[in-house]
Amino acid sequence: MKWKNYPRNIKVRLITSFFNRAVSSAVMPFMALFFAQETNKVWAGVFLICTVFISFFVNLVGGYISDRFPRKRVLVLTSFISALTFLVMTISLFPEKNIIWLFALAYVAYIVASSLGRPAMHAIIIDSTTPENRKEVYALDYWLVNLSMAIGAALGGLLYINHQIELFAMLTFTSISLPIAYKIWLIDEHTNQLVKKHANVFLDLVHNYKVAFQDRPFVKVVIGSMFIFAAEFTLNSYIGVRLAETFKSVVIGDLQIAGVHMLSILNIENMLLVVLFTFLINRFTDRFSKKKVLLSGLIIYSVGYITITSANTWYILILFNFIATLGELIYSPVRNAEQANMIPADKRGSYSAFSNFSFSGADLIARSTIIIGAFLIPTLMSVYIGILLMTGIFLLYTGLFFRKTH
Repeated sequence: MKWKNYPRNIKVRLITSFFNRAVSSAVMPFMALFFAQETNKVWAGVFLICTVFISFFVNLVGGYISDRFPRKRVLVLTSFISALTFLVMTISLFPEKNIIWLFALAYVAYIVASSLGRPAMHAIIIDSTTPENRKEVYALDYWLVNLSMAIGAALGGLLYINHQIELFAMLTFTSISLPIAYKIWLIDEHTNQLVKKHANVFLDLVHNYKVAFQDRPFVKVVIGSMFIFAAEFTLNSYIGVRLAETFKSVVIGDLQIAGVHMLSILNIENMLLVVLFTFLINRFTDRFSKKKVLLSGLIIYSVGYITITSANTWYILILFNFIATLGELIYSPVRNAEQANMIPADKRGSYSAFSNFSFSGADLIARSTIIIGAFLIPTLMSVYIGILLMTGIFLLYTGLFFRKTH
């Protein structure tokens, strides 16, 4: 399907998300560094962990709201609040000594607003696509996500240290344009609004998610995805720490590549492969059954990350990172599309919010591997990651396809 044939909502969603993510990716990875420099490491760590939990629970509320009320209204309101929070963050940076308490409050407000709006944004893709074109749209979205993050990483590297205020001003300007774009171009196609069943809003919200929790195949998909994502997330946690400590520097001409540099190379390789090969691989996999594509992609992905977890030679790391990314490119669009196909029409926001547990849980597992890695040798860590991946593949595959064959 050509770009001109995409529904307007999909175009609006992809374009606005691209620009928003490109600028926010230039800032958000530096939040830990910013708070650690302005306060101390302990305070920064506790504060950021708290925001992870806030984001998860508010995201659940956002899913309920996006099913109960018009999604366009939810997006316009939450994106406008997000823009105001970035404006406050920018203002707090102007004094010679940054107003850190104001910045922190604005950051928490941003986490709340963006978490409330995220389920509605995800649900719009499902509302505006069909099972036939969903895989293609998710492949394009996946490509744009990685391209925008690559651009954001480059912007952050160039501007964060010496042009912090300008960077936040740019983020503020971009954020202000989002609610305007939603208001003008977004069409609210959400007609199957959730009917309130309890007078008490809290009870109604709990009942809403009770339905999602009782959908056993969907729960299996969410938990399976969590274990699978955890392997990728360890790249910037356990694997990054291990490379920094044990990787023997490689000298190429005048350039010395240490462990930290090796981690950067692996991340850049991953992004470049996604940007260059997403559509090529998607077209190639279209000729095979979804079951075979998903399973083969996950196996290739697993071989890559199991090896990277303990490898310490530069060319093995680069080769198996290539293999892991290839597997991700194969399985990811199928997983996204098939998961979306499972979601009931009147609970798309809630189910999308619940599915974000895959990312939150994977992030917590990845962070825990740093602690586990202090007690296990790298080879045993590869075994541990392998067990997680095999469990994840079993749960994801049976959750997506088992009920369809019975």
